[in-house]
Amino acid sequence: MRALVVDHSAPSRLTMATVPDPEPGPDEVLVKVVATSLNYGELPRDDDVAEGSVPGWDAAGIVEKAAASGRGPRAGQRVVTWGWSGGWAQLRAVSHQELAVLPDELELSRAAALPVAGLTALRALRKATVLPGQRVAITGASGGVGHFAVQLAHLAGAEVYALSTDPTRTGWLTSLGADHVLTHPGQLDSPLDLVLDNVGGDQLAEILGHMNTGGTVISIGATSAAATTLQPYQLVQASLTITGLQAGGDTGNDLAHLAAMAADGRLTVGADTVSSWENAPQLAADLIARRIRGKAVLTVD
Repeated sequence: MRALVVDHSAPSRLTMATVPDPEPGPDEVLVKVVATSLNYGELPRDDDVAEGSVPGWDAAGIVEKAAASGRGPRAGQRVVTWGWSGGWAQLRAVSHQELAVLPDELELSRAAALPVAGLTALRALRKATVLPGQRVAITGASGGVGHFAVQLAHLAGAEVYALSTDPTRTGWLTSLGADHVLTHPGQLDSPLDLVLDNVGGDQLAEILGHMNTGGTVISIGATSAAATTLQPYQLVQASLTITGLQAGGDTGNDLAHLAAMAADGRLTVGADTVSSWENAPQLAADLIARRIRGKAVLTVD
């Protein structure tokens, strides 16, 4: 089969290659991948990633072969899948616990954008137990995780502060449910109860000064790639909690929940950038440079 593999000699560290087909285990289904997506955290940006490996966390497609155990979907069903690797290929072997059958109303290209970004937003807000009326800030709000988090926090009844360095995205974020769209933490006019942070760096350090007593910060990424200098007494005096979250594992039920929300219009999937996987190197560069709104989806030819 064809796949996008890690090639450290390539400018993007990615190249198209022919690799062996995956061999499904007894509880795994074989999926013919139709669409996949790009996430910042899965891009091979250093030499630690194994040469020739197939990255890819998200993939949607059609079941080619049902699991030998009889568990999971049958051949021919449309599914969305999650895994730590193997999504950027024509075929993917995936556990029946890490996929969901898709509603007819949801296109595969939109479904492919759901897993990691949607799961991270859903599980982070669930971990924080967001309540109606709470002030919730989402940094990197126009990105993959961010645009889902804005919507889910809004649906939970929170007052949503969306932080994005691109002022042209104000209208879009407002349409997703943001009550306030800011370009800098200094524009905050009220103390926050919860921050879902995608960015890290100086922005995270500054936002701690705008937290309510007993507030919580959930860190799910650091796209700024910058160090964060914390003042310990900010945490002590305001009794703040900072915790990290990495979504993944036993994802089937949550994937089905997100897919149902997207199918019936409760959740907008920001997948405006849809292109052939042949263009993955350029889209990866655009993602790192934050030129993509929402998610970048690759169609697998």
